[in-house]
Amino acid sequence: MLYTQDAEVVAAFYTRHFGFQISLEAGDRIVKFESTGGKGPNIVLHSAGKGHKQGQTLTKLIFDCADVEAFVIEAKRNGLDFGGFHKGEGYRFVNAKDPSGTSVFISSRIFRNDIFRQDK
Repeated sequence: MLYTQDAEVVAAFYTRHFGFQISLEAGDRIVKFESTGGKGPNIVLHSAGKGHKQGQTLTKLIFDCADVEAFVIEAKRNGLDFGGFHKGEGYRFVNAKDPSGTSVFISSRIFRNDIFRQDK
């Protein structure tokens, strides 16, 4: 669950850049993002209370992507800018923030060639 003071803006961010579909129930304050095709994680948005400070959290959402560079190019066309590219052992990643200040991490880590498994 992510807390936000502007659910409409944050919902638009995740549907536009990550392909989630919005699910709303009448009279409910929760906005549910469902992954396209019913595969993958779901995210829930809830209105932040007055005591919540946006972006002040220990949450970082990680999205797996085989081609991080292509994702960043497409995201930029849609108005989302990332910081610089970083390299891990056999993978690349980038960071951004959503409109509420939540950290978003795009990584090709699960698609890397695991040299340790190849040696066994």
